[in-house]
Amino acid sequence: MEIKVKVKFRLRGDLAKRFGLEKGGRVQQVIDKSVIDWSLPYCPWDTGVLARSPYSATVIGSGRVVYQVPWAHYQYYGEVYGPNIPVFEDNSGEPTGFFSPPGQIKHPTGRPLDYSKSQAKNGPLAGPFWVDRMKADHMSDIIKEATDAAAGRK
Repeated sequence: MEIKVKVKFRLRGDLAKRFGLEKGGRVQQVIDKSVIDWSLPYCPWDTGVLARSPYSATVIGSGRVVYQVPWAHYQYYGEVYGPNIPVFEDNSGEPTGFFSPPGQIKHPTGRPLDYSKSQAKNGPLAGPFWVDRMKADHMSDIIKEATDAAAGRK
């Protein structure tokens, strides 16, 4: 004979607050900050604007980490979107940048982004899907930090 029991606990008011588990509470704040911090070495890096953007764009405690730069989507998925028209500002023969015509909708080109410059500046982990890859490596660290926060050790 098998008996299944399902127990639901609802932490309300003072109890949830005591452990920092209320919406936007201490535990969620620690998780948000940890995700940002642990993701830094995984994030593509040229000037560091993309990697540091969540520190100002994220509402810590919201449960949502935001990379607030126009190119974050392309960098995250690791694919060149176009059309891209090269810009030549010197006589080297190499493009110094690219632009897309106004009103033009960009689409994936099937070409992968090259993260070698990011890796030279930020280390070998820099590349696409940085939050997903970070979570695969550091989820237990984030859970420990959240557990410590709930226990009042952080």
